[in-house]
Amino acid sequence: MSNGSLDNDIEHVLLSTDQINARLDEIAADISRDYADKDVLVVGVLKGAVMVVADLTRRLTIPVSMDWMAVSSYGSGTKSSGVVRILKDLDADLHGRHVLVVEDIIDSGLTLSWLVANLRSRGPESVEIATMLRKPDAAKVEVDVRYVGFDIPNEFVVGYGLDYAEQYRNLPYVGTLKPEVYGG
Repeated sequence: MSNGSLDNDIEHVLLSTDQINARLDEIAADISRDYADKDVLVVGVLKGAVMVVADLTRRLTIPVSMDWMAVSSYGSGTKSSGVVRILKDLDADLHGRHVLVVEDIIDSGLTLSWLVANLRSRGPESVEIATMLRKPDAAKVEVDVRYVGFDIPNEFVVGYGLDYAEQYRNLPYVGTLKPEVYGG
């Protein structure tokens, strides 16, 4: 599957479409088993998790509801201050439900740690995390992640929901950009 000029900006494909699909099959089987007969709410974290949520939930063999949150960790320049704002909150009531937060990637874990604490304060039965990618070397806080697609090096990656300047999200694989694309 080709995306024309976007593919030309990729230096290295880290995870192929086939690798992603095979891992999604495995994670979906685990989730379907672990959440059988439970009231599950899948919470996608916008924008990056759109691809993961869509592909993962289509593979589940259990009924689930879906909702979306958008959060922003902001500070000066490219550094996070650790202060988190909710840009789009959930519509669903979490009380007594099993919440599965789905992320595209976990870097420092700071925003996700805040988000999980926020969701737990709303009275769910449980809150667990599924992520397609995790960068263990970038972690600043310990976040308990129940379902991990792939642990990857601490490199800037795009594709499969991940962007650079709002581009490359639609690539069906995960790759690194050529340095000349971002001035690196």
